[in-house]
Amino acid sequence: MFFCLFLLGNTYGQDQNQTKKLLFGKPIKAGIKNPNNGLIRCATTEYEEFLQEKNPNRMSNAQFEEWLAPLVSKYKVAKANSKTAAVITIPVVVHVVHSGQPIGTAPNTTDAQIQSQITVLNQDFRRMLGTPGYNTNPVGADVEIEFVLAKQDPNGNPTNGIDRVNFTQPSWTDTEIETILKPATIWNPELYLNMWSLKFTDNTLLGYAQFPNASGLAGLSSSGGSANTDGVVSSYDVFGSSDFGGSFLLAAPYNKGRTMTHEVGHWLGLLHIWGDGGSRDTNTKDCNASDYCEDTPQAGWENYDCLTTYDSCPTNPGNDMTENYMDYTNDECMNIFTQNQKDRVTVIINNAARRSSLKTSTKASTIPLFANDAEVKIVTQNSNIDYGCNATPPSPTNKVVSISNRGTSTLTSVILNYTINGGANQTYTWSGSLTQNQSADITLLNTNFNGTLNVSIASANEGTDQRVSNNTASRNYFDLATANYNFTNFVFTLQQDFWGSEITWEIKDALGNVKYKGGPYTDIPESSLVLPAIITQNWTLDSNQCYTFTINDDQSDGICCDGGDGFYNIKSTDGLTTIASGASYGSIENKYFSTNALGTNTFETLNDIYLYPNPTKGILNIHVSNALGLPNRFTISNSLGQIISRKTVSKETDLTVNTSSLSNGVYFITVTKEDQSKTLQFIKK
Repeated sequence: MFFCLFLLGNTYGQDQNQTKKLLFGKPIKAGIKNPNNGLIRCATTEYEEFLQEKNPNRMSNAQFEEWLAPLVSKYKVAKANSKTAAVITIPVVVHVVHSGQPIGTAPNTTDAQIQSQITVLNQDFRRMLGTPGYNTNPVGADVEIEFVLAKQDPNGNPTNGIDRVNFTQPSWTDTEIETILKPATIWNPELYLNMWSLKFTDNTLLGYAQFPNASGLAGLSSSGGSANTDGVVSSYDVFGSSDFGGSFLLAAPYNKGRTMTHEVGHWLGLLHIWGDGGSRDTNTKDCNASDYCEDTPQAGWENYDCLTTYDSCPTNPGNDMTENYMDYTNDECMNIFTQNQKDRVTVIINNAARRSSLKTSTKASTIPLFANDAEVKIVTQNSNIDYGCNATPPSPTNKVVSISNRGTSTLTSVILNYTINGGANQTYTWSGSLTQNQSADITLLNTNFNGTLNVSIASANEGTDQRVSNNTASRNYFDLATANYNFTNFVFTLQQDFWGSEITWEIKDALGNVKYKGGPYTDIPESSLVLPAIITQNWTLDSNQCYTFTINDDQSDGICCDGGDGFYNIKSTDGLTTIASGASYGSIENKYFSTNALGTNTFETLNDIYLYPNPTKGILNIHVSNALGLPNRFTISNSLGQIISRKTVSKETDLTVNTSSLSNGVYFITVTKEDQSKTLQFIKK
């Protein structure tokens, strides 16, 4: 899997630009920030608005409550006439996202810090006596839900429920989390509660969750939103509790694990106790908005501390319940879910999409373990980064794999087999000491290449590894990724947002000559509610050239938002091929592509080169006659002319190509020697 990772500029500047900063595509409202420290306690409400805008089949808030209300009423009647329900256990996987730091160095938190968060969730949702999650409030409730780190991974292999992910990217914007990170790492959300612990690019944000959606309501989607994004996200420094370890990477006053208690509450269908109707920061109350739980007193706005008693709606009975997990108070203040909140959660867990299936998930169940069981994974991630027209990509580095002990005996030795592009087998012998579920990273020698790496475990503890299902791993690495097209006419489309004066763009060839450019444009008042007309241009570019398209925003917020959905794209004239597109890119985005025609000069003798076996299911050989000698290099292109890999040829084994990572279809290999080239077609079956 390959990713094109672009970092967004999120540095907060002058006050006049503060409202232009974006959260899920819209300017950040001052009212969602803590006036005492500028932090955003929770962005679930904004995320839900984003999901509803992107998915017209997702329920509106009103539709959701209309679906839920009769179910809650029915449940309350049934509950009064039945015995206590059994405790529900939810399997959890925590994706610890880092960029290569050792465990214990931010944001790569320790297993103990992760486990402390699970402990806090259970104390809070179970109202455990003798813990910070206990309360004596008459309306306080044991929600009867417990959380357990998964014991089985998606393939049925043993796991400790902690999935460490190295994407070699230091921080993540909300857009990148939703479009890149979550889909690439999520475990089946029908079987696991997915949590992500990471470093936000916007370091003011603490967390957010995907709210549930209904299941089976006529006329509406029962998907519950995008399945590949469902879960809870948190900043690494609020994930866990300092009550269980003094060296944890946590930041007060949000260092007791209540950010995740709050967000999991949202994930289970709970609203903020003030119903998101007012804002203490902007001094606007709303004593009519509801969280649909009668035993949480009416609140007109959020609260950020519990240093005193607050009553934001004095005409309604009861003071603000600042100790409720669904307020915005500091972690130490929180200690209660109410009975009505429990009722709501119970109905959600019984009826909502990708919540009800968790009740029967077996992923928290222990499976039989073996004494010798080593697991191997490839750690080194390789994004499909485009290094540009004139840049030289960095030299490939030796690849890193991890071995984990999933057995009951201490793991002291492992022998690994590995191959490069299906070539000769190499071995690596590791020795050390790993107790159950501990891991170690290994740098494989002679793997500074681009191509396919296959790794397998040959032995564990000088004997047979007793579980074969977690003994192999494979990954593909490619170098320069500039897309190549065999046409020269393109169509450029630009939909501005309301802030046209911020936008400029240009396209240059490899020599720096500007072929086309545009902007800055005219600002449009947001009050007009009508975006500027779409700009469309036809471009005619030179053949055999590399081009750089650059778009800038001098306020670092792209064109996706500010009241309208701006975007740009570059396509073929028939509209079938998208060369580049974007919207939320921060201050600048560069896209590269070339117009090199395939096979402009050919080998004089057709029999000098051919491919076999063709079609192929895996290995493809390039045959070149001895009289011709080794070519200099070859490229592989898809049917659209896009180059998907390049390789320099220095020995005969370089002419053996492993195509196992390619999808079935038609491809082209262009082999080059000196100033001549030949393009041949092959089929991957």
